[in-house]
Amino acid sequence: MQRFQHQSVVITGATSGIGKALALAFLRAGANVSVCGRKEDTLRALQAEAPALHVFRADVSREEDCQAFIESVLEKFGKIDVLINNAGISMRALFRDATPDVLKTLMDINFWGTVYCTKYALPSILAQKGTVVGVSSIAGYRGLPGRTGYSASKFAMQGFLEALRTENLHTGVNVMWVCPGFTASNIRNTALDKSGHSQQETPLDEGSLMSADTVAAHTLNAIAKRKRTLVLTSQGKLTVWLSKLLPGLTDKLVFNHFRKEPGSPLS
Repeated sequence: MQRFQHQSVVITGATSGIGKALALAFLRAGANVSVCGRKEDTLRALQAEAPALHVFRADVSREEDCQAFIESVLEKFGKIDVLINNAGISMRALFRDATPDVLKTLMDINFWGTVYCTKYALPSILAQKGTVVGVSSIAGYRGLPGRTGYSASKFAMQGFLEALRTENLHTGVNVMWVCPGFTASNIRNTALDKSGHSQQETPLDEGSLMSADTVAAHTLNAIAKRKRTLVLTSQGKLTVWLSKLLPGLTDKLVFNHFRKEPGSPLS
C-alpha cells in the first residue's frame, strides 16, 4: 500500500545515508520527493539512480539557498505535505582544542538549516495540515563529550521543534523529531576535527550499526502515525532514560563509553 500517494515530501541532505534511504523509501510509498544537497555531482548521481526525484543544489546553512529550494518544490508540485530536516554534520574534538568556527559551522547547518527550511515551507504545510520532521540524535537529549557543537545544535533543534509543535497544537500540523542512535552512515567520516577539516574516517564498526534503510522504514511509519518523537536502538532509549533519572551516573557511563573509541580525544 502506498501510504504517501501523491504527497509532496521534501528532504534536506539526501545524497547519502539516512537522507538517501528516506528519499527512496518515500518514492516507493508513492510520494513526490524533492531533495537537496551541496554537491552537484552527488545530486546528479542520485537522480540517475532515481529519475523521479526533484533535486536541487542547496547549502542549508544559507537562508537564500533554503528559500530557493522550497520555492522550487512549490513551483514543481504546488504544495508540501512533509518536510524532513535531515541535513547535518558532526564533529569529534574536545572543546578546549576546537576553534569556535567548528561549533558555528555545526549550528549553521544543523540548527539554522532546520529553521530556514521550516520557515519557508511552513505556510504550505499549514495549508496541508502536514508534518515537520527533524532528524536529531541522542546528542539532542544527552551532551556527548568530544561533540559539544553537535550536541548544542541538536539540543537547539529539538527545543525549536518542541516549541513549534506546541504553537501548532490546534492547527492540524504535526511536528516531530527522530533520534536514530548509532546508524551506519557517512556522518562520522565527514565529521569535523578541531580545525574544521573532515576526519575522513570513522571510529565505529559501521557494519554492526542499524542500517539507514531500517531507520527510514521506522521514520515513515512514525510520520504516518503522526508521532511526537521516535528514539531508535536499545542503547539510545536507555541513554535517554538514564539521563532523565540518573544524570550523574550517566555522566560517568557516557565518558567511559566515548573514551574507549579508537583515537578518542578523551584518551
